[in-house]
Amino acid sequence: MNVTPLKLTDAFVLEPVVHGDHRGFFMESYNDLLFKQHGIAYNFIQDNQSLSAEAGVLRGLHYQLNPKAQTKLIRVLTGAIYDVIVDIRKSSPTFGQWVGVILSEHNHRQLLVPKGFAHGFCTLVPNTQVLYKVDEYYSPENDRGILWNDPALGIDWPTSNPTLSDKDQRHPLLKDAEMNFD
Repeated sequence: MNVTPLKLTDAFVLEPVVHGDHRGFFMESYNDLLFKQHGIAYNFIQDNQSLSAEAGVLRGLHYQLNPKAQTKLIRVLTGAIYDVIVDIRKSSPTFGQWVGVILSEHNHRQLLVPKGFAHGFCTLVPNTQVLYKVDEYYSPENDRGILWNDPALGIDWPTSNPTLSDKDQRHPLLKDAEMNFD
């Protein structure tokens, strides 16, 4: 597995070894021992899956407050997404900075999103399915978000008119968001 650190500390792109032939392919998408050898040691306890029927569906920017913050391991089963993370750790030298990565069924990349980051993605093609592992259960009382198009962040999304949930349309700006990450 190829592990590439991103400019935001503790975030990584993971590229598994893909064995392909005329039948298709095989890969290990998760191997606890291999992850630990790369210094990635999380106890993932739940898998979540989403389907977005159209291109331009934007989900995010989401996170959970401590003590229910989540580390996420994101991958695409079918389709493609532009996946974005924002560092919301107040004492981090990269606070308020973001990184975007294309994840697809073809490139097999995964994105490790540590606690203290807001996460969101925009589908690039119809019928995109995203699977992600988390190391903490969903906690409605700790669920928070940041507005997807906050001008202070300046995220270069692949659409200016996304399909959004009601919840994602009402998130606060970064400067007004509740955060408890040091």
